[in-house]
Amino acid sequence: MDSVVAYEGTREGYRCGYCHSAGGKASHGMWAHSLTVQDYQDLIDRGWRRSGKYIYKPIMNRTCCPQYTIRCRALHFQPSKSHKKVLKKMLKFLMKGEIPVVDSEVEPMDSHTKDTDGCSFFLKDEPGSCQAELKPLSPDHLEKVESGEGEITVKKADSEHIELSHEKVNANYGEPLESAKVSPAVPKPGKGADLSKPPCRKAKELRKEHKLQKTLQNQTQNPSLQTEAQVLLGQRSKAKTNQPKSIEDFIFASLPTEPVHQLEVRLVQSSPPSSLFKATFQESYQVYKRYQMVIHKDPPDKPTASQFTRFLCESPLEAENLPNGPDCGYGSFHQQYWFDGKIIAVGVIDILPKSVSSVYLYYDPDYSSLSLGVYSALREIAFTRQLHEKASDLCYYYMGFYIHSCPKMRYKGQYRPSDLLCPETYIWVPTEQCLPSLEHSKYCRFNQDLKAVDEGNVKELGQVRILHKRTAMRYSVYKRRRKGPSDEESVRQYATLVGQACAERMLLFRS
Repeated sequence: MDSVVAYEGTREGYRCGYCHSAGGKASHGMWAHSLTVQDYQDLIDRGWRRSGKYIYKPIMNRTCCPQYTIRCRALHFQPSKSHKKVLKKMLKFLMKGEIPVVDSEVEPMDSHTKDTDGCSFFLKDEPGSCQAELKPLSPDHLEKVESGEGEITVKKADSEHIELSHEKVNANYGEPLESAKVSPAVPKPGKGADLSKPPCRKAKELRKEHKLQKTLQNQTQNPSLQTEAQVLLGQRSKAKTNQPKSIEDFIFASLPTEPVHQLEVRLVQSSPPSSLFKATFQESYQVYKRYQMVIHKDPPDKPTASQFTRFLCESPLEAENLPNGPDCGYGSFHQQYWFDGKIIAVGVIDILPKSVSSVYLYYDPDYSSLSLGVYSALREIAFTRQLHEKASDLCYYYMGFYIHSCPKMRYKGQYRPSDLLCPETYIWVPTEQCLPSLEHSKYCRFNQDLKAVDEGNVKELGQVRILHKRTAMRYSVYKRRRKGPSDEESVRQYATLVGQACAERMLLFRS
C-alpha cells in the first residue's frame, strides 16, 4: 500500500478567507490519489493539511495570515470555565429540555468551522474540467524496475487513468525563512486572556487563604484559636484532595431514567463509505446544506451533493486496521450527533497513528444555542483519550491551524495544554511560549535555538520515489531515463517540503 501524490507547486495571490485580502494567500499544494495514515501523520507534522483530496501547506513567511499547526495534549487537557459551561448547558438541555440562551462569553460558533479558508480554496478554485485527482490504479499485474538498492514493485496502471491538472503554477522555490525577534509582550486590550500566565484564582479562595494565614499567626498568642485553625487546615486539605472534574465526568454523567431528550454520537467510516454512512448520506447532506446557507450565507444552489462529497466525504487516506490500533481502525470518519433520532451535527475527523485530526464541523442552525462547535471539540478530545486506551501512541488532538493575526481563530489556544509547530525546524513548542513572539510579528520561528535546522530535510534527492510511465523507481533512475528539460528543481522543492522520510515512502507522479 503506497501513497501516490501529484505535486502542483506554488500558488500565490488568491483570496484569503480570514482577513479577506483579495490576493494575500500563498501555499504549496498537491493532489493525493492515496495516502497511508502514517504518511499523512508525518505530513501534518510538517505543516500540511488536507481538504478533500487536496493537500496544502501555507507559505508561512509570505502568506497574509500565517497558519500554525496546533495540537492539544489530550491526555492532560482540563476544561476551562467556559468549556464546563457548555457541557453543563448540554446536560441541562437533555435532562430538562430547557432551551439555552446564546452565551456571549462562549466562543462564537463561526470560529469552530475548522479552517474553512483552506476548504474554500479547494471548492472555489479547482477547475472543473482539469481536476488533478488521480483515478484508481488498475491492478493488472506487477511491473518491476531495478533501482540503486534493488527492485521496487508497483501495480501497473493504464496511463490514461492518471490525469494531471493543466492549471499553470509557479514552481519557484520559497524565499529563505526569516526569524522573528523574541521579546516579552503584554496582550493588547480586547485580544483575550494572556495564556502565558496562570488562570486567576477565585476571590473566595483568596479570602479563605488570607483568613487561615491570619489565624495561624495569632494562635500562638491566643491558644483558643488553635481549634479554628485546625478546622480551616482540614477544609483546605480536603479541597486539595478533590480533583477537578474531567470532560468525561460531564459528557458521561448519569441522566434520569427518562430524560427529556436523547443524544447519541455514532462513528461511521466515510472513506471507503460504510453501509451506515451510505444509509445516512442524504440526511447528513441536508444538515450540511442548511448549515452553509444559514451560517455562511451560501445561495441555495451552491451547497450541492457533489460538492459535499468531494469536500467532506472523499478522502485519500487508506483505511487500516492493526492489532495494536483502535478497534475502529485508522482512516477518515464522520462523528454523527443524533438528537432524538435525527442528525443535528457532524464532525469530520481523521484517526491517525498519533492523533485525532479535526477536519470540519457542520450542524443544524436550529441548535446553535447549544454551542455545538465547542461541545464537539470537547467530545473529540474525550474520544482521543478513549482511543489512547487501546492505541498508546494516539494521544494528541489536532485542531488544524492557529492564526494569531485573526482574532476569531485564537479560540484554539484555549484548549490547553497545546503546542504550535515551528515553521522552520518542525518541532513542537508550548503555545504560551509562542504568544509573545506572535504579538510582535505575524510570522515567527518558535525554536529559539538559532543553530537548529530541519532534521527531516531532504538529504539524498536520488532516493525520492517516483511513479513514471506505470513504473516505480528512485529519482536517480528516473533522472537518467527522463527526456526533455530537467525537473530537478520541482522535485527538490517537493522533497524539501514533505521531508526525507515521506519522500522515500510516497510515490511522486511524473508525466
